[in-house]
Amino acid sequence: MESRSRWAATGALLGGLAVLLGAFGAHAWKESLQISGRLETFETAARYQMFHAMALILAASGGLEPRWARHACRFFLAGILLFCGSLDGISAGGPRWIGALTPLGGLCFMAGWVSLAAGYLRKPAR
Repeated sequence: MESRSRWAATGALLGGLAVLLGAFGAHAWKESLQISGRLETFETAARYQMFHAMALILAASGGLEPRWARHACRFFLAGILLFCGSLDGISAGGPRWIGALTPLGGLCFMAGWVSLAAGYLRKPAR
């Protein structure tokens, strides 16, 4: 499987995971998350994971200058792991220090969007 296909598959799997986590948050964990005041944090993580899973698929789907597409994919994946992962960890009652990872994930998301734009602006003319 070529690299673009792996990136798109990764995005699709992360999108599916966002749906799964969102369903657990809305049903199985809702009461626990509400009691702890962490439901909004959990929902933010699921929403951002879905947005950026779709962005990862977009970046991998072709039509971009390949180097910038790779950068965008890497940044989106890092953002999902750092931003969404840290918010999920906080929601699950993990140590508070993991909250320091959230802004780094946000920076990765921004870098991914800039890379995506650069990939479209620098794509070879056909």
